[in-house]
Amino acid sequence: MLVLGFSWYLRRVQWYIGVDEAGRGALAGPVCVGAVLCPLAFDWREVFSLITKRGKPKLRDSKHLSAQQRDILFEYIAAHARLRHTSAFVEAEVIDAIGIANAAREAAAVAVARLNVAPSRVSVLLDAGLWLSSEWTQESFIRGDETVPVIALASIVAKVVRDRHMETLAADHTRYGFDQHKGYGTLVHKRAIRKHGTLPLIHRKSFLTVSA
Repeated sequence: MLVLGFSWYLRRVQWYIGVDEAGRGALAGPVCVGAVLCPLAFDWREVFSLITKRGKPKLRDSKHLSAQQRDILFEYIAAHARLRHTSAFVEAEVIDAIGIANAAREAAAVAVARLNVAPSRVSVLLDAGLWLSSEWTQESFIRGDETVPVIALASIVAKVVRDRHMETLAADHTRYGFDQHKGYGTLVHKRAIRKHGTLPLIHRKSFLTVSA
């Protein structure tokens, strides 16, 4: 079930794919795109009821959830028999070479391809700024992760997968605190860069224009 404003678009197909990204504005680490394959009749309220203490379940973009809430929803998505999810990274070196917008679109193409579904069988719903090649029936939505359920699910996948990756990097590069800020430009992170320099293949050189 989708919010009313999008039902006209989705009645044409039996399945749809939601696509969203995480890490676009970070100074370090990859951009990650999550993709979720979902049946048209899927009841998204069941998912968000897991983190709703009172009132009716409502859609929330992954950035507005706690880490614990994201983990709960991610495990639900991963275990659900009627959902399929994938993700894809594009690393810092490629971001520097082709730009973040192109890198995010490249990751989106890889993530959707990994679902292994024919373009003729689905419609793809993407958060604004992302798109795929013309073989896919697709539509982008501004703030889609807050208004379109399957994009909200994809945003959770992207955020959780990327956060876990940054926590793994933190174990190898303890001086930078990646487990705390996930590569974003916090004061702690900028001070670490100023003190220790940048990490090859991890820091985005093209993003480091603001002094710490």
